[in-house]
Amino acid sequence: MDQQPPPFFKRGPAPVALLSFYVLLSMALLVVDARLQTLEVVRQALSMFTHPVQNLAHLPAQFLDNASSYFASAASLQSESAQLQRARLEQAATLQRSLHVEAENERLRKLLGVKERQQVSGQVAQILYSARDPYARRVIVDKGQQDRVIAGQPVIDDIGIVGQVTRVFPFVAEVTLITDKEQAVPVQVVRTGMRSVAFGLGNGELEMRFMPLNADIQNGDLLVTSGLDGIFPPGFPVAKVVHIESDTTYTFAQIRCAPVAAAEHFSEVIVLDPRPPVALPEELAEEVASKDSKTSTRSARAKKKSPKKD
Repeated sequence: MDQQPPPFFKRGPAPVALLSFYVLLSMALLVVDARLQTLEVVRQALSMFTHPVQNLAHLPAQFLDNASSYFASAASLQSESAQLQRARLEQAATLQRSLHVEAENERLRKLLGVKERQQVSGQVAQILYSARDPYARRVIVDKGQQDRVIAGQPVIDDIGIVGQVTRVFPFVAEVTLITDKEQAVPVQVVRTGMRSVAFGLGNGELEMRFMPLNADIQNGDLLVTSGLDGIFPPGFPVAKVVHIESDTTYTFAQIRCAPVAAAEHFSEVIVLDPRPPVALPEELAEEVASKDSKTSTRSARAKKKSPKKD
């Protein structure tokens, strides 16, 4: 009887076929995740296992930072303390005057019946590291779902607006900076009161788009949040105008702005609590409710008229 020797190597699918299969599978997962957000739960579950590994990877850098700050000279600390003491004494009069003006404004608002400004509150978070995407302006902070952080909360520092929470994980959260290409902030020019929208350019700057050539905007104008989006509280500094190009060959002026806050630097930030929803007037609420009821009635009629398939 002829016996064939056992094969030494077992042939499987061709490498090109395996590569094509994995490429198509990856593209399908990317499309499904981008359209339906079906992998968000899987991503959050994986973050619970990768979070200790990320902390372990950042231990050497944190150790070096702590060592450098620990060995700082006592003379520099004493001089800094003296400067802060001197600045506090110099600003004492200004602070007392501002408190007096604020109290006077509150009394005037009550006399005129003007609605008081909403008080903002939040929690301090530390920026851990930047996101892995080099083309995105995003950072990771050490506050997450366990700290009751939700997507959409504004983030500020001691100078102005830094960004907005866009993705939340159990222990950390992703903050998209105002300089990111996908970020837009409704702003208002302090000098003139003109309202507009500042769009991130992705290179550390912002741009005011769709502004007419004769718009009353000058270099150095301060832009603050207008609060019209219902997300960012009004009155927080956003950026300063640094370059204006009014070319008659274009329909709109090109206005470049530099962010006021340290959006591109590592520091501590404050995650503000979400703004409460604004109640609609009774007339507008009734109009919206009537439109919704008409829409639901039309959809129900359309379903009844559509023929049933066997």
